[in-house]
Formats: sequence, C-alpha cells, structure tokens
Amino acid sequence: MSVQFGRWNFDGKPLASDYVNKVHAALGPFAPDRGGSFLRAGISVIYRPFHTNTESRRETQPYLCTSGSVITWDGRIDNRGELTSQLKDDLAADSPDILIVSAAYQRWGTACFARLVGDWAVSIWNPADRSLLLAKDPIGVRHLYYFLEERQVTWSTVLDPLVLLGGCRLKLDEEYLAGWLSFFPASHLTPYVGIRSVPASSYVLIETERRTVLEYWHFDPGKRIQYRNDTDYEEHFRSVFAQSVRRRMHSDMPVLAELSGGLDSSSIVCMADTLAVPGVSETTRLDTVSYYDDSEPNWNERPYFESVEERRDRVGCHINTVSRMIPNFDFDNARFSATPDAACYDSGEGEELAAYVISHGNRVLLSGIGGDEVMGGVPTPTPELSDLLARARLTGLAQQLKAWALSKRRPWFHLLMEAASEFVPPVFLGVPERQRPSPWLRADFVRRQRSALLGYPTRLKLFGALPSFQENLNTLNVLRRELACTALSSNPPLEKRYPFLDRDLLEYIYAIPRQQLVRPGSRRSLMRRSLRTIVPDEVLNRKRKAFVVRAPLAFIRAHWEGLIEMNRQMICSALGIVDSTAFLEALCRARRGEEIPIVFLMRTLVLELWLRGLHSPSSLIASYLGIQPAPGYSFGASAMQAVAPDGTP
Repeated sequence: MSVQFGRWNFDGKPLASDYVNKVHAALGPFAPDRGGSFLRAGISVIYRPFHTNTESRRETQPYLCTSGSVITWDGRIDNRGELTSQLKDDLAADSPDILIVSAAYQRWGTACFARLVGDWAVSIWNPADRSLLLAKDPIGVRHLYYFLEERQVTWSTVLDPLVLLGGCRLKLDEEYLAGWLSFFPASHLTPYVGIRSVPASSYVLIETERRTVLEYWHFDPGKRIQYRNDTDYEEHFRSVFAQSVRRRMHSDMPVLAELSGGLDSSSIVCMADTLAVPGVSETTRLDTVSYYDDSEPNWNERPYFESVEERRDRVGCHINTVSRMIPNFDFDNARFSATPDAACYDSGEGEELAAYVISHGNRVLLSGIGGDEVMGGVPTPTPELSDLLARARLTGLAQQLKAWALSKRRPWFHLLMEAASEFVPPVFLGVPERQRPSPWLRADFVRRQRSALLGYPTRLKLFGALPSFQENLNTLNVLRRELACTALSSNPPLEKRYPFLDRDLLEYIYAIPRQQLVRPGSRRSLMRRSLRTIVPDEVLNRKRKAFVVRAPLAFIRAHWEGLIEMNRQMICSALGIVDSTAFLEALCRARRGEEIPIVFLMRTLVLELWLRGLHSPSSLIASYLGIQPAPGYSFGASAMQAVAPDGTP
C-alpha cells in the first residue's frame, strides 16, 4: 500500500524544508521504496511507493498531467483491459495505473471514479481552478485523511503526520471514541476533531476554505439476477469469486494469505491454488499463515487448516499464540499511535509474523474479512421474510415461515414478528441486550453519543429497495467502519486485500434471491454448494467457529494486580467516558467467569492504552471537548510527557 501526502497553503506561502523532511520520516515505515515529490509555491505533494506489481515499478509519482493537474494514486485497477480499450487513443495496453487514471480523469472528469474498479485512493490538485479532489474506492479499503483549516489543507493516507506535524491544538472526537467502544465509529471520522476521512464511494472537493462531499457511485437496488436452477447460481458464483481472488493475486512477489481453518480463508487459499498456473496468476507463490492455541478448547483450528495444507501439499507459517484477541497491554510504557487500533501491535506474535514476511518476500496479505457477513454466515431468515412481507407474497411467506420454524424450533409467529419489527423505527423498540452500551460507561456520555454507541441504528423501509438489499447495505456500512478503523501495517509493511469485498462479487450477491445464500438448516448454502470440489469436506462441513472467550478471561486473571492499579487512575474516567467503579466491577465479574460483554471490555482497555500513549496530554487530552482532568489527577506514565505540536520534545 503506497502512501501519499500533500499540503496546500492557500496564500502561496512555501513549505519549510524541515517540515517536508519530517513528513518523509513519518511516511517511511509504511512505504520504504524510493518515491518522489512535487514542490511549488504553497504546494507540496509527496509520494512514497510500496511496489507490489510490475506496473507500479514503472510509475513516476506525483504525476503531472498535460493540463497541469498533479495526481497521486495509491491503488490497484482491476478493470485495466476495459479502461485501456476505452482510452486506446491516449494509452498503451501495458500503461501503468497512474497513466490510466490520468487519462480517465482528463476524459471524463469526476465521472471517471465510478469506472475505476479496485481498491484505491487518489488525490488531484488542479492549479487552474485552485481546487483539490480526494476520492476513495466504493468499499473504502484504502485510507485517505484530510485536515481543512482556515489557511491550508493537508491530506495523507497515513494519519500520523496530520496529528504530529499539524502545528495546532487538537481535540479528541467524542463520537469516534463512542463508536470505538461499540460497533466502530462512522467511517468519515478520525479520533481528532477536524481531521476527517474521505468516505467510501465518495469524493471531497476542496476549494480554498470550502468543502463539498459527493457520492459518485452506489449499488443498484433494482438489479436482479434470476436463474432457473441452483447450478447456474453456483457457476456464476464460482466465476465472480475466482475473478475476485485472481485480481488480488496480482503481484510480482509471493503473496501471503491468512489460513485460519474457517470457510472464508480456506476458500480463498483453495481458489487461489486453482488459479496458480502460468498465464492465469502472475504471482510466483502463495504462502499461508495460521494461528493456533492448543490449550484453547474452543479454538482448535489446527485440524482444519492442516487439511487445507494437506490438499495443497504445502505447509505454511504456524504461529502459536494465546489469542489474537489479546493485544500487548503495557499501560506503564504506552507509546504514541495515531489510532486505538494501532496501539497494541507490539507483541511476540507480531514479531514472528514480521520475520516470516521479511524472509519470504511477501508484500500482499489476503484476508477473509467480510465473508461471514456477505455470504450468509448468520443463519437468520429475517431478510428473506422481510422481502416476502414487503411484497405481500403471502403464500411464499407462509411456506418459508413453516420451513424456518421447523429448522429453528421456534414458533412461526415469533419469526414473523421479528421480520415485521425491522420496519419499526428504533425509538419505538427496546434495545436488544447484546447491543446496549456497556454498563461501565457514564450515563451522560451514553446520552450524548447514544447513536454511535448503538451502532447507528436504522429501520428498514417498507417501500423502495428490497429489505434484504437494505440490510446488505447496512452490513456493508459496518464493514466500511471496521476497515476505516484498521491500522496500516508498518512492521513490516503489508498491503491487505479482501476477496470477499470485491465490487463485482458484491453486486452479484446483492442481486440474487436471498434463498440462495441461506436456507433452513443450511447457512452459507450457495458458498458450500459452489465450492464442494475445491475446499476440503472437513472445512465445508464444519460447524461455525466458536467465539473465543477463555483467553481474555485468562489474561484478566493473570494481570489482575496491574489492572487494579490501572483502574485507580483511568484516563477514560478522567475524561468522563468510563465509571471506574463500574468498570472494576465488570473486571471482577470477568475474573469470576460471569457473562459480560467481553469484546467491549477489551475495547475499553485498548482505548485506555491508546490514551496513555498520546504524546501531548496538554494539547489533546486536557482540551478534549472542554473536559479537564479531575483536580489532582496525574497522567502518570512517562510516555505521557508533553511534546510540541510538531512532535518534538
């Protein structure tokens, strides 16, 4: 994943060379390859590449168009053939991506963004009309942040330089913190007031002090795909899934894939192996990394990922870990990180993976994120029943209610009420227990940030798009929020790619009948039927993976004294977010093995660790929405010593 950075001073004041050098230093760990820069009066654009394919090695960025516009591009174009054919008067067939993007923009303007299929982020500075365009792909895989101030705008795919080199007082964004403590914050937010992220499928137009955010593309709710039999659906799925994996295998270096033993990661690896023939896949080798913990009774993944390894006759990297859910909590020596997600990646597990990646030359990591949500991993009939209810197809509704009632062993009337309740505004319904804000959060904080803490609840509309389509978009938005929170990898750098979040694959899944994905007694029905000759039977027929709860509880018991000490002076408490007494009670309950929202508890610990690692409590924490630490409160940790806004002591 290459990185880009730019600052535009509206008054034309030149940027100090010392500032530019600090930016290069901040970007270096994320993209170590040699890059370039564009410097003019008042404007500085910096590009640091992270090469993953032959095309990127032939690029020169920032790219100066014939029109005078300056473009920086971080991404992968999946429909290169289609675009080069349409732009054949301006391009050669083997043109690098940046030339394709430049030609597309000069031909179609902002309408070109909808034509770019792939994972990408682009910035375009237009000196002629003094404007800046920032855009991201429809799924939001890439990061692109910007900070618009009175006299300047700064943008970057890495958040660190915007925070450390901003030269101004920052405040923490309370809504972002609330989202982190629940179901992820809105994807346009960052932890800092004023610094924003470009939304997925949108572009931001900045003209001096004015900002406009526009959506350039959306999924078509009217698209329908209907076949006569299951076989046609299965063949079509295999085709689009193979295409998605092939696109993400586009690399001139060995590709690394996560292999957890679950259906998602196993399907990616097995499909990739069917494509690993000359002329079909560019990459020379597919490596795998698997995590295991033989002491965890609910997380015995070894038999499943070993069955995949046996089929492909290749053993991957096996990392023995207590649990990937347990980060490295060192509250006394917390270090700065730009986001909470990046605050806890200094661990032995990470060092072992880094050593493997470096020794095997991997630069791309394939991940199965999204498969469970997209392919019907949750066996619920609600979307299908809602469709039938909204279209008043009473006969079909009665048949499906009977089939699902027998499968779920629940009264059909309860299933009907669940489907009907999806159309009722959330304000008239009680909040399900699993979605309620954590009991250790302060009441006034919950009151102010209720929507974020509840996951931005919405209701289905009875008219218009099918309810199942609406539900698909709601699920996609949750995934977008999760991706927006995911920290970039820098030790070592790795470009993450997600085959289940391919635009063409999602369009297909959203257009077929819901009954193809999930059937009574058969979750992931389409996926299992389609891949039965590709994925080992042990994986296809396994039960859903158990949620791991033992390791977090063991961690709490093993570090009890340290957690008690941490609880005495919680920054989360000083900022009015957490009731430390209630949080201690939750820790005690967890230690006793009682049922608590363990994911949210761990998220609270991560947030506390991140706050302790911020370098500038005087400018960040003390000014947080006007809230001052309690009288006599001391931040304590040495890592909390104040620094200047440019990141120097």
